[in-house]
Amino acid sequence: MKRVLSFFTIATILVACGSTSSPSKVEKTTEVSANPVTYAETITATDLKTLLYTYASDEFQGRETGEEGQKMAVNFLKEQYIEDGIPAAKSDGNYFQNVPLEVLSAPNVSFSIDGKTFTAIDDYVSVTSSNNAVVNTDEVVYAGYGIEDEKYSDYETIDVKGKIVLFKSGEPRNAEGIFTVSGTNEASKWSNFRQQFASKKELAEKKGAKAVLFYYPEVYAMAAARFGGSSGRMALAGNADDMMYFIINDNIGKTLVNDIETNDKAQLLSTNISIDYKNNSKEITSENVAAIIRGSEKPDEYIIISAHLDHEGIKDGKIYNGADDDGSGTVAVLEIAEAFAKAKADGNGPKRSLVFLNVTGEEKGLLGSKYYTDVDPIFPLANTVADLNIDMIGRTDPNREKKNRNYVYLIGSDKLSSELHNISEMVNTKYMNIDLDYTFNADNDPNRFYYRSDHYNFAKNNIPVIFYFNGTHEDYHQPGDTPDKIQYDLLENRTRLVFYTAWELANRDAKIVVDKVVE
Repeated sequence: MKRVLSFFTIATILVACGSTSSPSKVEKTTEVSANPVTYAETITATDLKTLLYTYASDEFQGRETGEEGQKMAVNFLKEQYIEDGIPAAKSDGNYFQNVPLEVLSAPNVSFSIDGKTFTAIDDYVSVTSSNNAVVNTDEVVYAGYGIEDEKYSDYETIDVKGKIVLFKSGEPRNAEGIFTVSGTNEASKWSNFRQQFASKKELAEKKGAKAVLFYYPEVYAMAAARFGGSSGRMALAGNADDMMYFIINDNIGKTLVNDIETNDKAQLLSTNISIDYKNNSKEITSENVAAIIRGSEKPDEYIIISAHLDHEGIKDGKIYNGADDDGSGTVAVLEIAEAFAKAKADGNGPKRSLVFLNVTGEEKGLLGSKYYTDVDPIFPLANTVADLNIDMIGRTDPNREKKNRNYVYLIGSDKLSSELHNISEMVNTKYMNIDLDYTFNADNDPNRFYYRSDHYNFAKNNIPVIFYFNGTHEDYHQPGDTPDKIQYDLLENRTRLVFYTAWELANRDAKIVVDKVVE
């Protein structure tokens, strides 16, 4: 699962699970003659363990995106699908969907204000991949907090189109600590540590800003360390922004607005800024792996079962095997695919098509799934019924208060389709009786897990999702995430739950209804 700190990564990516909606009746399901239990029972702890001890072995070198170990991983997945008789999803018979990426390095930037030169790392850091540009302008606007909301807007009296815009972190609140936007003592997205980076940037970009300077001294040191050099960050190739985005330190912030810490008045600044920006990205190619079992009655409606195939690679000579993250989800997809293949071989194939999608670059910012949804969907998103995404289901959360270890965190099941949520609950009650824990599903969950795994790229396109997750633990993104620490009985139970849910979605009469829409 994607870590929190990788910036728009911080903003654009992130994951959560939470509150449930009140149950309503589930639509009538067509009775199928086959008993899904027959096929669910082919998913075993023994088989999952055998697969994972290979997939998360040192031989795969931590499956770093674009590196040799990741290439070994995709070939392993391909061979498993071939062995199980499951064809490639692409019409040309290729199991691989090439994903063009850029390895990001700090750009070469010259930056001056009224002829005074400022220095990268000490004074500013570029946090997105931007196109080469030269800007020399006196059209510089201070936008206060950089917020536009029904209850408060910094943009009412200013126009930032074609200009450089400066704003600061946080949002307005009164002397009693009540935030203007929320009307409570709870901050909104405009000052949420992980969300304001993207929210404010995207708003300025929508309004046509040429460049953004974000004054956020509290995180400047972290940002400089993260984005100041070659840190292995990646982006989709050809996806560089037309708008430059910098986090700035005190020197620049107070040169432009000397009382910036207390001044939130939007205004045109009497100053000239010159920026010469040269992108230093290097292009590479990685791969998603996609296989399909075609539906017998509704082949043009698709249920996607996804997991990310990559992990952290090798750092300081230590292999980050990623057994739980996300070896557990990857082998679960393989076992689910095999179970459906056996059902089809017995003449009990699904009515809708099932797509088994192993995506790359999740640890780099959900890049493989973003490429699938935003650039090159193998199958039309309009015909995609749901995405069941599996990311870390092999262990337990040591901080979970409940004693029942037979649980799984569910995230997002009720956010777009009440029907999907109710189906998920019904299937679990009928077949598994796992404790479905919605701790992280609340919209205000500070972990923001809902935005931090690959289901989010489907959800933002109004495709209903369920994210299956066991929570983090002491070995999350550490070399200790090894296959000997996986609790294989729980991995079996959780994998079977996903299988039963997919079986229900694939074989019911009607396509599930999307009754909540992302604006």
